[in-house]
Amino acid sequence: MNVVFAVKQYISKMIEDSGPGMKVLLMDKETTGIVSMVYTQSEILQKEVYLFERIDSQNREIMKHLKAICFLRPTKENVDYLIQELRRPKYSIYFIYFSNVISKSDVKSLAEADEQEVVAEVQEFYGDYIAVNPHLFSLNILGCCQGRNWDPAQLSRTTQGLTALLLSLKKCPMIRYQLSSEAAKRLGECVKQVISKEYELFEFRRTEVPPLLLIVDRSDDAITPLLNQWTYQAMVHELLGINNNRIDLSRVPAISKDLREVVLSAENDEFYANNMYLNFAEIGSNIKNLMEDFQKKKPKEQQKLESIADMKAFVENYPQFKKMSGTVSKHVTVVGELSRLVSERNLLEVSEVEQELACQNDHSSALQSVKKLLQNPKVTELDAARLVMLYALHYERHSSNSLPGLIVDLRNKGVSEKYRKIVSAVVEYGGKRVRGSDLFSPKDAVAITKQFLKGLKGVENVYTQHQPFLHETLDHLIKGKLKENLYPYLGPSTLRDRPQDIIVFVIGGATYEEALTVYNLNRTTPGVRVVLGGTTIHNTKSFLEEVLASGLHSRSRESSQATSRSASRR
Repeated sequence: MNVVFAVKQYISKMIEDSGPGMKVLLMDKETTGIVSMVYTQSEILQKEVYLFERIDSQNREIMKHLKAICFLRPTKENVDYLIQELRRPKYSIYFIYFSNVISKSDVKSLAEADEQEVVAEVQEFYGDYIAVNPHLFSLNILGCCQGRNWDPAQLSRTTQGLTALLLSLKKCPMIRYQLSSEAAKRLGECVKQVISKEYELFEFRRTEVPPLLLIVDRSDDAITPLLNQWTYQAMVHELLGINNNRIDLSRVPAISKDLREVVLSAENDEFYANNMYLNFAEIGSNIKNLMEDFQKKKPKEQQKLESIADMKAFVENYPQFKKMSGTVSKHVTVVGELSRLVSERNLLEVSEVEQELACQNDHSSALQSVKKLLQNPKVTELDAARLVMLYALHYERHSSNSLPGLIVDLRNKGVSEKYRKIVSAVVEYGGKRVRGSDLFSPKDAVAITKQFLKGLKGVENVYTQHQPFLHETLDHLIKGKLKENLYPYLGPSTLRDRPQDIIVFVIGGATYEEALTVYNLNRTTPGVRVVLGGTTIHNTKSFLEEVLASGLHSRSRESSQATSRSASRR
């Protein structure tokens, strides 16, 4: 179950099926992102694709010597663009691939428009999602719900993305969902409808144990997306932001022109692939090793190119050297900027208190730690607000809750009203009344013993004590202990055996910390394969945008209490 490989295979097959000759790849805004995640431009160039165009671009030239490979989402807008294109074709022949199921009526409209008979084939290739890591995918949807319910357009897009993922991995799963989330049940039903309607597409070879799709809701764990991160990929996203593998470094002091935007992709960056899950301290020493290695391989300035053999050796090694030089300068810049932000924003101290709020249960110590940091001028308003949010979520029902005092402290610190208001919005979004789970107090004896032992021996790393709630959920699922009264099956049948192929989908967005959990589970649990997906991949800023987009904060306290009381009885 490798989503990067699945999408890559689709793109390769499209290019191969169009045969030899010069080609143009015609895409829309979304499929451009989908392709760029799995292929670099230079890789595609090697396959005789010399031009990349958007279907909505008005001023494309007529180039009858090129074949067109069209990879498009099956939207009404794209079908209309294609109809216009086929009426006045700019290329010699068209190979049309839709990233999802296309209706018969749309195919008929295209056939009618193809008066010049330039269409060679129309196919469905289900690469309708963003493949981020081999075990992680996203739909790049921010703000999927209104209140507790789906935004209808986003529900439709998410259903398409999730069914395409299942088709690309050749899985027809049983479905379980989080009972406390109406949105999870609704998405499950929509996916099930598509599977029933398109049953012929989902007729795959039966496995002994059927695959499982588990649908959960971000509101069940609002802690994870609020924490600072210390592994490379997660940290880059938290502090710099990753958008379709691209990092914007334009705000870095004295940045050189060619490093204003860099690409971090494990597919074609060996250093990143080997280090993306390591923690920051290890990255530092690995960067040093990379530099030393680079220095050794660097062509000496005074190197004499006396013989033809010398010149040949230099030319042969130069591309490899140039690539290495690019990798070195990119990672040195990224790690340097992370390092600068860590000290500028006092993130080691901030993160230690965040971990205390997420993992310990000592209220007075936590309160003192938060109050102390709010006095520190180095702590930014985002970090100050996130500490208060974590406090508000953890100690929401504590008898000595001091949230009003902390909100005053935020105002005195000069934190903007926007951030102060989000504190209550986050509690509204993911507070105790909403959660189907208990995030903070381990219930069973085993968990209590584990926490006690952890306390005795101290923690190996105070900055990475936290485990996302998803870790516990998946652990129970793999062991066959996930309670059906909390995560029921959709439909009458249930799974008798422990699941082997698991797809987890987080409505409201997954995180790179959860992706790391899944990566480690895949590595350490033989026979089990897990893929994680989300409506998006969050860092703290995007998570807060998600919360605001849901509009929960704008309701009055009373009405929201009434609705959530009824919700908790479901």
